[in-house]
Amino acid sequence: MADASQVQVKQPGSTGPSGQQWMPIPQGIQGVPRGLEYLTQIDQVLMHQQIELFEALTNIETKNRYALKNSLGQQVYFAFEESDFCERICCGQFRSFVMHIVDNANQEVIRLVRPFQCCAGCCWCADKDICSYRISVESPPGTVIGTIRQRGSKWKPMYEICDVNDQPTLKIRGPCCACQMICCTGDVDFQIMGMDGVTEVGKISKQWGGFFREVITQADNFSCTFPMDLDVKMKANIIGATFLIDYMFFENKDNNS
Repeated sequence: MADASQVQVKQPGSTGPSGQQWMPIPQGIQGVPRGLEYLTQIDQVLMHQQIELFEALTNIETKNRYALKNSLGQQVYFAFEESDFCERICCGQFRSFVMHIVDNANQEVIRLVRPFQCCAGCCWCADKDICSYRISVESPPGTVIGTIRQRGSKWKPMYEICDVNDQPTLKIRGPCCACQMICCTGDVDFQIMGMDGVTEVGKISKQWGGFFREVITQADNFSCTFPMDLDVKMKANIIGATFLIDYMFFENKDNNS
């Protein structure tokens, strides 16, 4: 894959059904990266993966696309994946990718970069960087504002959200039982905690989408909630964490089945 800084943003095409209402463009706020002004006004993001009919019919992995909405159903962002065809076919959910997130003016405001790591994913040894899945968050594109990395644990999936200085700021703790993520017919929650491990700051939920959506397709629904007054860069990092969790646990259609 080309270096993320060299990837050209392409037109994402249709951003949803005809007549989709977009969240109004807020005025610029000093100290807030352009495009993140939306996040100052919301405490929840709903993430809906677009159903790819070709993928459902052929089982050939296609590039993912997502509509990101606020709690009123207004679209805030549109996200589309940039990845290598061979990696999608051979590596599936473990592939590297660049996720471009654009606003309603089709301007890229957030970029997520996930590197390829062939020996990562085991929660027992994820404290070593070579064994830890991670994703970096850039806003504006080219400027890293945070990193989400998998951490070592015995039973529960664990992550750290690190700030621009690579200092851990928040923790994410997943459900204890892996079967809950693979076989559950209800919502699956990942708690966002303070560094004390006690204070709950927010939540990332994989929402049950119904039998057809879960079994026939890989199109997942997520919600992430956080305090309204949380720093917008940290909100963007939580959105990045949601994508990492989706690819690690829910992208594989066999898991959804």
